[in-house]
Amino acid sequence: TSFTLINLQLSKLNILEPLCFPDQPADTSSPPGVQCPGSEPLVCLFCSESVPPPRKDVLLRHLLMEHKLVIADVKLIADVPKYLLYWKGRFLEQPLTDFCSVIKTNSTGPVEKQEDYFLLCDVLPEDRVLREKLQQKRLEEVLEQQQKERDDSSFHRLCMFCSEEFTGNRSSLLNHMAREHSFSIGLPDNIVYCSEFLDTLQDKLDSLQCLYCEKTFRDKTTLKDHMRKKAHRRINAKNHEYDRFYVINYLELGKTWEEVQSEDDRELADDEDDDWSDWQAHPVSAVCLFCDHQSETLEQIYAHMKEAHGFDLHLLKTELNLKFYQQVKLVNFIRRQIHQSRCYGCTRMFDCRADALRHIAAEGHVMKLPEMSAWDQPQYYFPTYENDALLCTLSDSEEGDGDEEHRGEEIPVIAEDISNLRALKQSSVLK
Repeated sequence: TSFTLINLQLSKLNILEPLCFPDQPADTSSPPGVQCPGSEPLVCLFCSESVPPPRKDVLLRHLLMEHKLVIADVKLIADVPKYLLYWKGRFLEQPLTDFCSVIKTNSTGPVEKQEDYFLLCDVLPEDRVLREKLQQKRLEEVLEQQQKERDDSSFHRLCMFCSEEFTGNRSSLLNHMAREHSFSIGLPDNIVYCSEFLDTLQDKLDSLQCLYCEKTFRDKTTLKDHMRKKAHRRINAKNHEYDRFYVINYLELGKTWEEVQSEDDRELADDEDDDWSDWQAHPVSAVCLFCDHQSETLEQIYAHMKEAHGFDLHLLKTELNLKFYQQVKLVNFIRRQIHQSRCYGCTRMFDCRADALRHIAAEGHVMKLPEMSAWDQPQYYFPTYENDALLCTLSDSEEGDGDEEHRGEEIPVIAEDISNLRALKQSSVLK
């Protein structure tokens, strides 16, 4: 589970959610589960503060700064207003600590500098049940809307490509565009909020934007020629703006259509031999700490950082005797500093990330780390980027290998006493 990132340094550079690597554009649209926000305001769980749904981040920041509460995976909650109202009522009935995990900051420092932060997440069975109920209710609403659209005979619209007029059922237009213009957005029965979907596509074309590569052109003729020659008469599947228009995105809590589609159990039912011989692992695709370079093997990414940037993570681990979680915090610390255009060696700020990286290389600060107290903090347990594969490569398995033999000698091994086994059998309750 990708938890909401807590930046416990209460500064102007607050990061409230995990970032995305450059090859994965940040999802600015609402993911499955939080579509079609109504006018119902989002209320604070502890005070009278409230904001309209589009300003959800403002309320999340308020909860973090004022009440030290973080809600995990907010983007997967189907109905955020109802979710907040439910927990507002529950917090009036019982203490916050009955429901939330407590995260103590600066746990090794002075008591007066320690603070408690609270994490509300679906590890709590009550929270999980609530999220599933809201998801189920949203699914029922979507299926009801889809049925209305399938039965609707008052549909009226012009084709986006030839301006031919269509009336009656929406399927006539969608089938026409697929057949005559080789433009398919999927089967009509898989689509919901169809009119709004077509409005979104029409707005992009009116703005002279290609529907697939999303580049903008100077006039309509150039755009048409581009889409025809490049075979771009299709939508960009990576644009999550379209997710809300496909029923499959509402089927299972927290899963995208790609994940649901990949879980096809029909092959499993046919194959009873559990043959794993053809199983292949997906490549790691770890991203460099200093640039956008990706490597599919761990050795390659470590070699790249050492050769291209002079950064040797293995050497730092050995010299500083870093445990596993200290390595995690160090990687998250460096990623955070570079994202904020700051040299992690001397804490100097720059106008952009490129300037900071040039400074780090020119001044020889690549292997220069600040005092351990600067980065060995609980806030860096939380990943700076979603699905950071580099964190999965960390290990403390090398530590203590030489002591394994001695370690075993320190542990006494006591054999099981079976000398009176016959007496035990005679007196057993199984007798």
